[in-house]
Amino acid sequence: MSIIENIQTIEKQISNKGVTLVAVSKTKPVAMLMEAYQAGFKRFGENYVQELTGKYNEMPKDIEWHFIGHLQSNKVKYIAPFVSLIHSVDSFKLLQEINKQAAKNNRIINCLLQIYIAEEDTKSGMTEEECLQILNPDTLKNLTHINIVGLMGMTTLTEDETQIRKEFRKLKTFHDSIVSTYPFLTTLSMGMSGDYEIAIEEGSTMIRVGSKIFGHRVYPT
Repeated sequence: MSIIENIQTIEKQISNKGVTLVAVSKTKPVAMLMEAYQAGFKRFGENYVQELTGKYNEMPKDIEWHFIGHLQSNKVKYIAPFVSLIHSVDSFKLLQEINKQAAKNNRIINCLLQIYIAEEDTKSGMTEEECLQILNPDTLKNLTHINIVGLMGMTTLTEDETQIRKEFRKLKTFHDSIVSTYPFLTTLSMGMSGDYEIAIEEGSTMIRVGSKIFGHRVYPT
C-alpha cells in the first residue's frame, strides 16, 4: 500500500475514538513526507533536532511539527520558532528552557510531560511525584510561554502484550487521578506502530506511528 493508503487505514481505525494520529517521519526523506502532505496529511513527528529543522526549512509552512525524541536543553532554540507540540518534556529544567526560547520567539509552545512508565533504563521520563511538583500552580505561574496539554509515556521494548498493557494502564490511571485537578491535561500520547491498538484500548488520545505508515526505518550511514 502507498503511504497515504496506510494513513487512511489507520485513520479509519481510529475514527470516532477521539484519537489523533502523528506520522513519525524520522529518517524518512522529504519526498515521502510530501507524498502524505500532498494528499492532505500535515502532522509529522520527528526525533532529531537537526533533521527536524532541515525538513521544516524544506517543506511547506502549514505543517504541524511534533518533537517526540529526547530533547537536550541546548537544542530547544532551534525548534522553538515553529514546533507545535513537544511530547518529551522529562524535566523541569527542560521546561524552563522551552519557556525561555518560546518567549524569545513570542510564542506559547504546547508541551506534554513525559512520565517514566517502562521497566527498563533506556527510557527517560519523570516520576509521578516530579510531574505533580511541576503542575503546582506556584511552579507554573512564571512559565507564561508554555502550555502543558497532557502526558506522554513510552513502554518497555518487549513483545509481551500484558507488560505493555500494564504500563499504558499505569499512565492512564495516573492521568485519571489528576485530570479533575488539572483539566488542561487533555492529551494522553501513548502507542506506536507495534502497540497503538493496545494503547487506544487503554485510553490513548494520540498515537505516534512510523513504520506502519512509511515502512521500516532507514538509518543514515
